[in-house]
Amino acid sequence: MLATEDIWKLLLALVLGGLIGLEREYRDKAAGFRTIIFICVGAALYTIFSSIIAGDKDPGRVAANVVTGVGFLGAGVLLRDGGRVIGLTTAAIIWLTAAIGMGVGAGQYTLAIIAAAIMMVVLWFFPYIERLIDRLREERNYEMSFAFDMQKFREINALFSAHHLRVKTHKQEKAGAELNCTWEVFGSPANHDALTAALLSDPTIKSLKF
Repeated sequence: MLATEDIWKLLLALVLGGLIGLEREYRDKAAGFRTIIFICVGAALYTIFSSIIAGDKDPGRVAANVVTGVGFLGAGVLLRDGGRVIGLTTAAIIWLTAAIGMGVGAGQYTLAIIAAAIMMVVLWFFPYIERLIDRLREERNYEMSFAFDMQKFREINALFSAHHLRVKTHKQEKAGAELNCTWEVFGSPANHDALTAALLSDPTIKSLKF
């Protein structure tokens, strides 16, 4: 028999999934408006079915497999770009959207709505905080060459620490009597500028790009 409450559950899952999906569609992400709705409504539907099928038995067996299935779905949006993995945020959103759908399907409406509201705050407002952090933490690449001297190499490495900059990667290549080095460095713009001034005033550095 069709239960009115189950229909309202699906409609609520559609609304919550749609709100989350709007943000994904706006930012032109892989999992967009319709995809997020399908995930939320699908998770709610599987949870409803698990309760109906189980009857007086454990209703969590079918619903538990939703978590596994969503895990595979989330893994499908992960991509490797060089040394970075992209798509982690989208995968996490898929995972959490399914959890919200399961909450709706289980009748935990208040908790599901609160979780969706938290997601909306994080998705819409936290990017502004990220951009603020990015302005305080800048990445620069320094390419320089100097006479082959490991002591000089250690001195330049120490300069990064002295200017409160963190070295992410570095590469060295010996070319004749010279050592060509590249550093990928993170830190505040002011600290980068101070380091650049110190490097430009060093007469032993033959070339410098940053």
